[in-house]
Amino acid sequence: MDAHSRGRADEVDPADQWVLNPQTGNYELRLDHSAEQRRPSSRTDGPASGTHGSATRSGGPRTLPGEAPVPGQRRRRPAGPDAPAGGGGRVPAQSRRKRKQGTNRKKKALLWTGGTMAFVLVGGAVGAYALYNKLNGNIHVVEPVGKKGAGFRKGEAFNILVIGTDKRTGDGNGGYGDKNSAGHADTTILFHVSKDRTNATAVSIPRDLVTTIPECQTRQPDGKILTIPGQRKERFNVSLGQAGRDPGCTMRTVEEITGLAMDHFMMVDFNAVKELTTAVGGVKVCVDKPVDDPKSHLKLPAGESTVQGEQALAFVRTRSSFGNRSDLDRIKIQQQFLGSMIRQMKSNETLTSPTKLYDLASAATNALTVDKGIGSLGKLQDLAGELAGIETKNIAFTTLPVKDNPDEPKPVTVVLDETKAPQLFALLQSDTSLTEVKKKEQDAKSAQAKAEAALLQGERAPAVEVRVDVYNGSGVQGAAQSTINWLQNEQGVTRSTNKSNAPEKAAKTTLEYAPNQADQARALADMMGLPATALKPGTVDAAERAPMTLVLGADFKGAGVPITGAAKAPQDLGQVAADKQVCAK
Repeated sequence: MDAHSRGRADEVDPADQWVLNPQTGNYELRLDHSAEQRRPSSRTDGPASGTHGSATRSGGPRTLPGEAPVPGQRRRRPAGPDAPAGGGGRVPAQSRRKRKQGTNRKKKALLWTGGTMAFVLVGGAVGAYALYNKLNGNIHVVEPVGKKGAGFRKGEAFNILVIGTDKRTGDGNGGYGDKNSAGHADTTILFHVSKDRTNATAVSIPRDLVTTIPECQTRQPDGKILTIPGQRKERFNVSLGQAGRDPGCTMRTVEEITGLAMDHFMMVDFNAVKELTTAVGGVKVCVDKPVDDPKSHLKLPAGESTVQGEQALAFVRTRSSFGNRSDLDRIKIQQQFLGSMIRQMKSNETLTSPTKLYDLASAATNALTVDKGIGSLGKLQDLAGELAGIETKNIAFTTLPVKDNPDEPKPVTVVLDETKAPQLFALLQSDTSLTEVKKKEQDAKSAQAKAEAALLQGERAPAVEVRVDVYNGSGVQGAAQSTINWLQNEQGVTRSTNKSNAPEKAAKTTLEYAPNQADQARALADMMGLPATALKPGTVDAAERAPMTLVLGADFKGAGVPITGAAKAPQDLGQVAADKQVCAK
């Protein structure tokens, strides 16, 4: 039975009947007869019509007359076998159990990355079987061809592709124009969760990125498989909706760009922003100056404001109010908005309100289209457990490094930055955080370590005198070329050469050099953050113009990212932590 029909005789909002039980840490459904237990009543014939047989699924007991009191009234246990059946006996102090500290906090499911990840709360916030089925039925599932939808394995990082489509579905959305469009990948975020579940990175992918859309397959309504040809030099946003492409095609496109496997996807439309922001009571935003945008209909005074519904949608859609009015500037605004939404969803104001929790759960499940691997409340609850320990300060937002398209006289599209983009991909592949990173302990006390450190002591050659051949043994596609680009363009090592793939994969990065090249080796080690263990000195001097040999190994994290330790990511990636309030300019 739909929970909306319960308790209506007293005009009670069904969401208000969900109450936090401090003994279990779960929300439980307290119907009208539960409230009546507080006062004398001659009623003995069981639950009222419409509530028969309801029970919590979150571990709590069935709420039948004469059983558990309303949460907030602590029930006393009988002192012994002769204690009154009503439970009035007092438990001796020495036999009382102490509740574990922090239990309630651990059992609370946390709300996550903006609107699209609000679903993670529903597993812990709802319990009644009927309500569970209702919310579970809200979720729309699409199974990408070739994706098995594996679960989450402990000790392994995973990637979720969050796709915001501009398809004009839902009440009032046809008025935004392009009413009958199949939609595009309008807002896309690659959400990477670290293997130790302490941090996450959200990478925005520009919709106007010119790239290759690979061939993909989609499952038709009749069950047949349709193969859609690939396209070269096409905008990223056509990877969804156009030519019959589904979210699986967008996943494959991102895999082609980044070299990272996409484990799951979530897709939402315009309604997600409107309904979710309304469910949490609005999201705080900040603008540097007053905004009056006739295109998106956004009107805001300078400073902080709280937006929800249509106004929230206008905020994330505007391209005319901030920066140079490009999609890249709109991405920054969306990241600021999502960071604020995360903070609002994780606030006590939201987490302790049964009404907000119910509204949010309902809105989130209605808004979501997901793959089969996370296509149920139970599986989404599993995902919630994987994300629960990540603090907002350890969620980093950044944008895929791009530059103006050189093929356009007046660029309106962008292409990958061939130097910085591989750096970011390597960081994600090596599971390196863009925010706080735990540095590995180094044993510098041993005689061996001191001897190795001595290799780095001495003069350094100027960058223009460093000669090196670079081989890729890392297994990361394009690692050698990205290193060459970085060495030549940013470090001034113009005498560096890409020698393509090494004869075999290498576990560690190594730099082989002759005794008369030691000053060059030290200079290159400084630039690349090579540990002393990576340096392999020879015994015979090399010819005057002979190059050193650098083999990139599996420990290679990207050009300019130190191999030794787990140093912080380059600051020029423009990353912003989700706990920071930034005013849009």
